[in-house]
Amino acid sequence: MKILRLILGDQLNPNHSWFKKLDDEILYVLMEVKQETNYVLHHAQKILGIFAAMRDFKSALIKENHQVIYLGINEKSNLHSFKANLKNLFDQYNIQKFEYQEPDEYRLDQDLMELCNEVSIPSECFPSEHFFTHRFEVSEMFAGKKQWLMESFYRAMRKKHCVLMSEDGKPVGLKWNFDHENRKAWKGEPKVFEDHRPIHDHSELWDEITAAKIKSFGNHNASQFRWPLNRKEALKHLDFFIGHILIFFGDYQDAMHKDETRMFHSLISFALNTKMLSPKEVVSAVEKSYLSSKLSINTAEGFIRQIIGWREYIRGYYWAHMPALGDQNYFNHQLPVPNWFWNGQTKMNCLKYTINQSLDEAYAHHIQRLMIVGNFSLLAGLHPKSLHEWYLGIYIDAFEWVEMPNTLGMSQFADGGKLASKPYVSTANYINKMSNYCEGCYYSKNERVGDKACPFNSLYWNFFIANSQQLGKNPRLAIVNKQIRDMDPNLIEDIKLQAKNLIKNIENI
Repeated sequence: MKILRLILGDQLNPNHSWFKKLDDEILYVLMEVKQETNYVLHHAQKILGIFAAMRDFKSALIKENHQVIYLGINEKSNLHSFKANLKNLFDQYNIQKFEYQEPDEYRLDQDLMELCNEVSIPSECFPSEHFFTHRFEVSEMFAGKKQWLMESFYRAMRKKHCVLMSEDGKPVGLKWNFDHENRKAWKGEPKVFEDHRPIHDHSELWDEITAAKIKSFGNHNASQFRWPLNRKEALKHLDFFIGHILIFFGDYQDAMHKDETRMFHSLISFALNTKMLSPKEVVSAVEKSYLSSKLSINTAEGFIRQIIGWREYIRGYYWAHMPALGDQNYFNHQLPVPNWFWNGQTKMNCLKYTINQSLDEAYAHHIQRLMIVGNFSLLAGLHPKSLHEWYLGIYIDAFEWVEMPNTLGMSQFADGGKLASKPYVSTANYINKMSNYCEGCYYSKNERVGDKACPFNSLYWNFFIANSQQLGKNPRLAIVNKQIRDMDPNLIEDIKLQAKNLIKNIENI
């Protein structure tokens, strides 16, 4: 029986059981299709990184004597959609069965299920063998409960997989969560490590992409490309991170600095989300480093929580709430994404540094995404789905299953609090505390109103004033709501006017 197996661009795991046995009757297919480059406007490095990794994966399979079909972006036979290409291949190679791994994005899951219903040959869907959980494990855990709590899920995962657990069934360190110990600002010490990742020259590939008239934005950096090509490179970087950098991650994971874009972050999310790395091996390696006394418990726990807790939880949340999640807009925010999100030309230092970094590197760490870009977007009232499309396009590690819940739920509260128990917003005070972005800024971090007042300040208070109906009874916002009740009515009017003018002139902030 001749079998065709589809490998998607985020399924680059050479350890998948598919590849354990050679079979000349099995054909593997990978394809570079405009269906995937054009559904949102993507950062140039995201397109480059995925295509380069796919091509490397193809070469590795061929080297192992697997039968591989590869449809490049400019091949004449490429119809630029999965369904159209697969139907052609079924006929061309007399395929008798179609197999694929579970896609991690809803639209592709629907697309491939539709294909299977449209063709006469049998089909089979396999697990990707990547995650700790199956798609609906999180929703099954919380079935019948009014509220989902990531912390409950996280503890259950720790117990189930015996991660950082003592023999008596208690968490190592006698606490489940050390998050409060991981909020230090960085003042220049300890020194940040040089980027040791290998440099790739993808100039020829970039020429192919431009020849195919693929639209993109951001700096392509094709001749000095630092993102990994394959599992070998990803593992080498993971080992370096755990051995030299992770020791500082726990303390400074929320810190930001205008001169340091990487800080002490792992930069493994692209490799993880394309499945070059397994979350299980990452968690195991970090736990092993802790047990050999190389890491503090707050560092090990904080990093492991992001992988076994938040990452798995977000995925379960995504599958439980699709497809309705994409259209959630709890506050009915309608403001278009400002043009300076695409070029970084704003007078607000924090946003200028974060957006320009994102345009240059296709990367920003989680606090920059949540408490700089997301914070401003929610306070200003940007349209959540439009913002989601910007996030999905600009970050090299952004795939819909992980990005959409983080943007619409955690960042924009567009789901009304199903994912986050309160909106994650702040005034300039938090940004100044966790970064040096406020130094030399056009705006004053200490002023609420006036020409030079930091927009975060009036927008913050205006947000809670304007949304008192939706947020007034939230127990986690009791202090904020009391402050508003006690606020001078004249100051409230000044704040509302200041915020109104800022939003009206958002393109010139």
